[in-house]
Amino acid sequence: MFSNEEYNDRIRKTKQKMESEGIEVLLITNPANMNYLTGYDGWAFYVHQLLIVALELEEPIWAGRQMDANGAKMTTWLKPENIISYTDEYVQSAERHPMDFICSILKDKRLLGKSIAAELDTYYFSSLCYERLQNGMPNVQFKNGTGLVNHIRMIKSETEIEYMKRAARLVENAMRTGVDSLAPGVRECDVAADIYHAQISGTEEFGGDYPAIVPLMPSGKKTSSPHLTWTDERYKPDDTVILELAGCYKRYHSPLARTIILGQPSLHVRELADVVLEGLNETLAIIRPGITCEMVEEKWRKTIARHGYQKDSRIGYSVGLNYPPDWGEHTASLRQGDKTILQPNMTFHIIPGIWFEDYGVEFSETFRVTESGCEILANFPRDLICKTEDVPTIPFINHLNEGDGAGI
Repeated sequence: MFSNEEYNDRIRKTKQKMESEGIEVLLITNPANMNYLTGYDGWAFYVHQLLIVALELEEPIWAGRQMDANGAKMTTWLKPENIISYTDEYVQSAERHPMDFICSILKDKRLLGKSIAAELDTYYFSSLCYERLQNGMPNVQFKNGTGLVNHIRMIKSETEIEYMKRAARLVENAMRTGVDSLAPGVRECDVAADIYHAQISGTEEFGGDYPAIVPLMPSGKKTSSPHLTWTDERYKPDDTVILELAGCYKRYHSPLARTIILGQPSLHVRELADVVLEGLNETLAIIRPGITCEMVEEKWRKTIARHGYQKDSRIGYSVGLNYPPDWGEHTASLRQGDKTILQPNMTFHIIPGIWFEDYGVEFSETFRVTESGCEILANFPRDLICKTEDVPTIPFINHLNEGDGAGI
């Protein structure tokens, strides 16, 4: 957990943002936002749980399943009276719903007449949640509070940055383990198991948490689709393999992607890798406070265009604290039209892969915006990794230095 001072500052910023948007009560179902404001951490987001932040209440109210209430008491800074639970008769019931219980809390706290917002576009707030809230509060016109806390989370504290740096140490180990485990004849699932062990066992100094996304590791023709996982098939000689992994420490993530060849690369894979790496390196070199997300993407787009390539999708996004199914913060994206201005201690996962019909290449870095440039969090060679019997080692590539963008 963080200090009470840091949690109080997060609550203060949230309430300031609520006031500016005319919101008196905010209903939070995103578990990352619940964690950010209270420290609550448990695998309970498969049932309905909710955090109530009200301008007139000193502390938020956590509301969730009865068997998870002790978890809230152990992981949050909230007073026991602000941890309220519902019985199991509300769990996956056709007769009643946890949002009926939420309505009763709001009524008891005399909040029904207030301006209320809910996170309407999250994985954890269903259409039935909305319907039951409307039925229980027919006179309330709900505002959309999606992203309100997410945007506050974008600028990290020094402790949060330290957690992400620890996550970077974890992903270095996991990526090294994955690369070392890859070989013709080895099953994909066995490599995945080795990666999981590295992610969670961590280092001698600290262990790892479960990442919000499982190891993504397409191979062969499947590298044309970036979000495939693993099977029990065996790798073949000269397979191209993409590993996109993350280290996770206290729910803070540092993702990393690399492309590996189990032999010698074909000419088209080598050419594509060179283009992607050139684009990534030149893009990282311009990152600094004051430029916009779309300016970052523009540099990438113009660099690869010199070689006749184009990429329509975004090349990155704000990253940090999260739960399954995504480690992204759902705020700023490195893409055309996003005018978000980069500020110190924002953190991004830049992942400019290019995928064609039957092959693809992917490289990525997680970076922190500094006062004058950017800092790459993971220290792992940035190049196409070719594993052969004669040359099993990974070539060394200098990383981007903090500050002036030199060192690529």
